[in-house]
Amino acid sequence: MKTTIHRGDTRGYANHGWLESHHSFSFAGYHNPEKTHFGLLRVLNDDQVSEGRGFGTHPHDNMEIISIPLSGDLQHEDSMGTKSVIRQNDVQVMSAGTGIYHSEYNKNTDKPVAFLQIWIFPKLRNIAPRYDQKTYDPALRKNILQRIVSPMDDDSDSVKINQDAYLHRVELESGKNLTYPVLRNGNGVYVFVLDGSVSIAGDTLNTRDAVGVTEATEIDISATTNASLLLIEIPMK
Repeated sequence: MKTTIHRGDTRGYANHGWLESHHSFSFAGYHNPEKTHFGLLRVLNDDQVSEGRGFGTHPHDNMEIISIPLSGDLQHEDSMGTKSVIRQNDVQVMSAGTGIYHSEYNKNTDKPVAFLQIWIFPKLRNIAPRYDQKTYDPALRKNILQRIVSPMDDDSDSVKINQDAYLHRVELESGKNLTYPVLRNGNGVYVFVLDGSVSIAGDTLNTRDAVGVTEATEIDISATTNASLLLIEIPMK
């Protein structure tokens, strides 16, 4: 097993007034040659958007884009004709494929919206764009892995993307242990601590810390406080 730790306070940071964003990997004006990606995981942005503000219509192509609201409501519209609101406990996926345009705005004028924006390189290029969205019950991730995103050939009740990647969430109670089994040979796992404190491979990770794990078939996680985790299993090449 090999591990690479990314501390939360070493992430890139941008404050645009209406948008505060922390970048786990090089993005826009933030460039760190040692943190350009983890395997095929290209972007993990931790965003907060002010009341009534947002991202105007802009293009994407050949990227798997995942949005996970942590609080508040995000209004989405795209060139496929989709109009939707994604809320806490929702997961939205877009396979940009040959190209899409979309916009994202804070639906509310009285509170900010916080969400994770994740980009993953696709398995197949130039596919027809597609959209999906699902709501997940947080009670079903208490001390167990809740699969929220998976490949197209996976038969679980999760939203699907064009890549051999899996995303899970888990809420671990203090003192609880969990073993994550790596599902595809050669994949790595990026463990992002949304809240709390855990121990992985002898290292303590706190809120917004992360660890990239490679060359492992399973990962043992121990919660030293109540902890909320996002696990991204991803091909490394």
